[in-house]
Amino acid sequence: MKDELDDLLAAWEETYKKGQLTLWIFLALQEDRKYVDEIKCFVEERSNNTMRCEEQSLYRVLRKFEHVGVVDHELRKGNKGPERKYYYMTELGQQLFKQFVERNIQLFYSSEIRNLLTV
Repeated sequence: MKDELDDLLAAWEETYKKGQLTLWIFLALQEDRKYVDEIKCFVEERSNNTMRCEEQSLYRVLRKFEHVGVVDHELRKGNKGPERKYYYMTELGQQLFKQFVERNIQLFYSSEIRNLLTV
């Protein structure tokens, strides 16, 4: 029974995490402009290491976000070596994030749903 539960939970979490990367990236950029390694660290630390992301995956996602106009970047001098791309949400990205949170996250703060989440 325990092994079956662990397997089911792992499968559910894997599916859940695939859909959460965008939210975590936007949360990181909501805090401040960041370069890819800082985004990666934010996601991993703030998710209590339940979320992992490869830098190459982040670059792919960020390029996609830039293409649709919700994220942009600025070049800043790196500590040592070449300039770094610091990513940030555009005004459109801020609006998108705000509406997403209002429609999909705020509902978890209702007393009815909070009571259901109490285990």
